[in-house]
Amino acid sequence: MNINENYKKLNESYLFSTIAKKVAEFSSKNPDKEIIKLGIGDVTLPLAPAVIDAMHKAVDEMGKKETFRGYGPEQGYDFLKSAINDYYKTHGVTLDINEIFISDGAKSDVGNILDLFSKDNTVLIPDPVYPVYVDTNTMAGRKIVYIDANEENGFLPLPDEAVKADIIYICSPNNPTGAAYTKEQLGKWVEYANKNNAIILYDAAYECFIDDDVHPRSIYEIEGAKKCAIEFCSFSKMAGFTGTRCGYTVVPFDLVFDGMSLNKMWIRRQTTKFNGVAYIVQRGAAAVFTEEGQKQIHENLDYYKRNAKIIGDTLDKLNIKYTGGKNSPYIWLKCPNNMNSWDFFDLLLTKVGIVGTPGAGFGKNGDNWFRLTSFNTLENTQKAMDKFYQFFK
Repeated sequence: MNINENYKKLNESYLFSTIAKKVAEFSSKNPDKEIIKLGIGDVTLPLAPAVIDAMHKAVDEMGKKETFRGYGPEQGYDFLKSAINDYYKTHGVTLDINEIFISDGAKSDVGNILDLFSKDNTVLIPDPVYPVYVDTNTMAGRKIVYIDANEENGFLPLPDEAVKADIIYICSPNNPTGAAYTKEQLGKWVEYANKNNAIILYDAAYECFIDDDVHPRSIYEIEGAKKCAIEFCSFSKMAGFTGTRCGYTVVPFDLVFDGMSLNKMWIRRQTTKFNGVAYIVQRGAAAVFTEEGQKQIHENLDYYKRNAKIIGDTLDKLNIKYTGGKNSPYIWLKCPNNMNSWDFFDLLLTKVGIVGTPGAGFGKNGDNWFRLTSFNTLENTQKAMDKFYQFFK
């Protein structure tokens, strides 16, 4: 028996596990110190009433013989896929419901989709980046090439024709930087991918925070994207499903490489390794797209957007550079006095009582940057930024 030695190349601890350990150690030594967490991207508002009502009804159905359901379709129930399809139409995107696959969250599918691709592929990943993109490919032993996202390009790198890659990761609005591609910029990536016979793995988990027509909600708003892109999305931030677990992935019929359909390959993969998302959860997810559900979740999204504005306004008053905060729940700030991001983490934790995420945890280009999130309560966000302002003014 031989183990997968690629695991030796991984950091011993996942970024957020390291942060949690440092916070726990500080708290145990300083039990009277108030700590406000603006680090992990977890939501704080409860599920919308429309979602809860739908899930309660689904629970009742599961308790009656005539409406009980056992194994569901691995690709998801048509009632949810149809609701998602109608949602895409509001973005001007037309799909077939059989191009839509329901999952237990974008994170799972972003990793699992790699089953479709040979280990010989070269992967292009921006730096800084969500660690899952890097770690899942490291586990598989793929060659990873990085493209610099930095202050000069607004953390929105564009294709370099001198770099050849087979799999390209794009997240917009971006985690961790909060930066979002315009339609014109994203069009350049689609053009590059089609020219190089490459696939784009497009993470749209934060599309619900986009407030304008300049930044696309879906990569399929770009002409030619259905021939080169798989899109992942989630109910986690849109509807607070971080603990409920539901997402969806779009694999267009037009994705055909070497005579093989990625859509059919994904069906084969899912029917082999996945038994689908719980019926009760899918009923709750479908309620998100009802008129009442949309009204309620947008009230929650507006709440988080207000928090982001509070953080951004504070940084503006202090003349601290940042990206995000608009069209994104993340604020990516430049550490004052060009501090190392882990040193800034320690300073914020011990002197101000705020927890954020060191940019270095997302790659070398994050060394002097820091991520804050807008997912805490309004009261805690305001209190945290009052303390932040008083300390750094």
